[in-house]
Amino acid sequence: MSNNRWASLLGLANRARKVTSGEELTVKEIRSGKAKLVLLAEDASENTMKKIKDKCSSYGVPLRKVSDRYTLGHAIGKDARVVVAIIDEGFANKLLTMLD
Repeated sequence: MSNNRWASLLGLANRARKVTSGEELTVKEIRSGKAKLVLLAEDASENTMKKIKDKCSSYGVPLRKVSDRYTLGHAIGKDARVVVAIIDEGFANKLLTMLD
């Protein structure tokens, strides 16, 4: 997985206001059907990991794991983020091809 490419695309999606970060806001986007892709840090807590996995599987939202919370946070210009939701179909599809 080319770290720089997906991270810079995620940053672009964030600047386009197509990214939601944080556990509660991400769950809200999944429930509302707006989330097209969820990115979860590998170093997330067990509770958070289970909660996000369960929500994604029950609502049919693709879930991908990334290396750690600092990489994920840095990509969107924040400190550390455990989970982000992409709410744009185009950005989500491109990120899926890069992360697979």
